[in-house]
Amino acid sequence: MNRWEQLTGGRSGEEYAARFAELAERGQDVHGEARLCATLVPPGARVLDAGCGTGRVLIQLAQIGYDGVGVDQDASMLAVARRDAPRLTWLQADLADFDPAAAGVGSGFDLVVAAGNVFPLLTPGTEAAVAAGLAQALRPGGLLVAGFGLDREHLPVPPSLTLADYDAHCTAAGLTLTDRFATWDAAPYGGGGYAVSVHRR
Repeated sequence: MNRWEQLTGGRSGEEYAARFAELAERGQDVHGEARLCATLVPPGARVLDAGCGTGRVLIQLAQIGYDGVGVDQDASMLAVARRDAPRLTWLQADLADFDPAAAGVGSGFDLVVAAGNVFPLLTPGTEAAVAAGLAQALRPGGLLVAGFGLDREHLPVPPSLTLADYDAHCTAAGLTLTDRFATWDAAPYGGGGYAVSVHRR
């Protein structure tokens, strides 16, 4: 069981969606992840939203011209995504053993995005396997973009993954760090409790 399921019991989809809908209604920007992704690859690019949750990032990218697939293990989150964007492809799978080709969506993605603390909420010990699997889903030159908290202030669980650990997993998977930001708005990273990392295959 991953840390997200331990935290939520796999029944939080509607609550999660409602929270972001409320933020949007109050005028807060809830599309920073999609906006950053759109600066990295052109419209029409293939995107894999890994740990897609309710589909917020992928749905926004689809609306501005991207082709994508979302994958998540939480059925309650995917139910919201399928309801809100039934024409997009949503797959239920554990990222630790997800094989896009076996799932019928192929590989060759231009960008894989893992937003929403995906890596720190994986089943402990599977981080390297997930990094390797997501790297394999990329075409040569493709990008893995992951943003996650590094301390208790930025995570709903005790921190267990450092940037050094994450970079080592990415290096072992054949990826090279190209950029690191402090936010999805691409503010420079100078240390701190949250980081958005861009690695290239």
